[in-house]
Amino acid sequence: MTTNSLAGAVVLVTGGARGMGAEHVRRLVALGAKVLATDVLDDEGLALVADLGPNAAYLHHDVTEETHWRDAVALAEDRFGPVQHLVNNAGIVTFGTIDGMDPAVFRRTIEVNLTGCWLGMHVTVPSIRRAGGGSIVNIASTAGLQGYANLGAYVASKWGLRGLTKAAALELGPAGIRVNSIHPGPIRTPMIAGLDAASLAAAQPIARVGEPAEVTDLLLYLLADATYSTGHEFVVDGGAIIGQVIPTVSDQ
Repeated sequence: MTTNSLAGAVVLVTGGARGMGAEHVRRLVALGAKVLATDVLDDEGLALVADLGPNAAYLHHDVTEETHWRDAVALAEDRFGPVQHLVNNAGIVTFGTIDGMDPAVFRRTIEVNLTGCWLGMHVTVPSIRRAGGGSIVNIASTAGLQGYANLGAYVASKWGLRGLTKAAALELGPAGIRVNSIHPGPIRTPMIAGLDAASLAAAQPIARVGEPAEVTDLLLYLLADATYSTGHEFVVDGGAIIGQVIPTVSDQ
């Protein structure tokens, strides 16, 4: 991989305080990138960047607020220069049946997971243009590739993000801006704390929960090396969406 091309690059990572986001931030800084991590988990975010030195900064950021996005881009440009790469990593998961979920919860899920990513591109693209081009990676989910019961809001938001990625890639390609989505399966983060992830993963070809670093490996490839790829979904899920491994039943 030619990830040395990330040295000196300015990257904005939302949801960067913990879980996958924190792993993305650490690895990017280790490769020499200048990273603005944003989140609403301020104590964790500030502690993270305090350990990473002058090439990392943190900002409180609600991705549903346009003014917060404008503050984030302004800080990144003031501290490091025009943004070259945007990682739309912030997201929430909510549970509820179609007829049982509070409509306010559904709307909030769409606001964070889909509208927040659109706002991020809307506000950040001018900075990426000033940088001479770059890339955007939207962190989606296998829920953007198939359905899950009792996760209707989350599924809707991630299918929407998948489509938005394709529309943005078509629009921004002539400006030298690539846009792709990553679709993780069960990854060992606080987001899956309420799930029996081990049972979910048991029927996968790779029968284990994934690690944040495995998603970061793919992210770095998309940012640095996938120079002829745009508008596509890249899956890191242990093979979950290709089907299930069915145990052999011995003849009785």
